[in-house]
Amino acid sequence: MELLLTVLSRVVGAPGSEGLPPATWAEAGTALAACEEVDEDVADAVTLEDDEGLRAILDQWLSGKRHLLVHDRGVLKRAMKAYRKRLKITVLDAESSLGGGPMSSGRHSDIVGITPPDRYPRPVWDELVRQGRLQGGKHGLYELPPE
Repeated sequence: MELLLTVLSRVVGAPGSEGLPPATWAEAGTALAACEEVDEDVADAVTLEDDEGLRAILDQWLSGKRHLLVHDRGVLKRAMKAYRKRLKITVLDAESSLGGGPMSSGRHSDIVGITPPDRYPRPVWDELVRQGRLQGGKHGLYELPPE
């Protein structure tokens, strides 16, 4: 459930890896091996332990000039799906307990943000905030951006 982007960032000490323990090239190789589809230049940079080449690839990913790996896009997609499902359940739970009498139309919940599911690490949620797909991150609460 971890992003390959964060593992590679920790290897070269790139932005976005602050506060996380540094990773080794062996850990990067293991993480890369777990991905189904990997760009050849990314695999070469990890195999050759090329700091500058990997840093350039990371900069392209972070600037949006290059698509994230299929693995990372899948993790982000599953995380967003889990977030939306948890938000929906939380709102429905709040609305069902707020109700009035059986003849009332019920009430609407004011919940707009929640703590995301624990099965995804914080860097996944931070990446979704960076991409603009979520807002917040303050005090562990995230919310969907206004539509």
